[in-house]
Amino acid sequence: MILKKIEKIAKDNNISIGTLEKKLGFGNATIRSWDKCSPSVEKLKKVADYFGVSIEYFLE
Repeated sequence: MILKKIEKIAKDNNISIGTLEKKLGFGNATIRSWDKCSPSVEKLKKVADYFGVSIEYFLE
């Protein structure tokens, strides 16, 4: 659910998940791993801040 929302907002902003990970200083496939396990609040906040949305956007 979180991953799907990140993929959608990234696509809407013309940025790949790989590029987003690099810009945020995450390791390769960090965001994609959130399909199987929940991200830390700190990492999810970095993604939310990057796109100018709240953490709740990804949790709804």
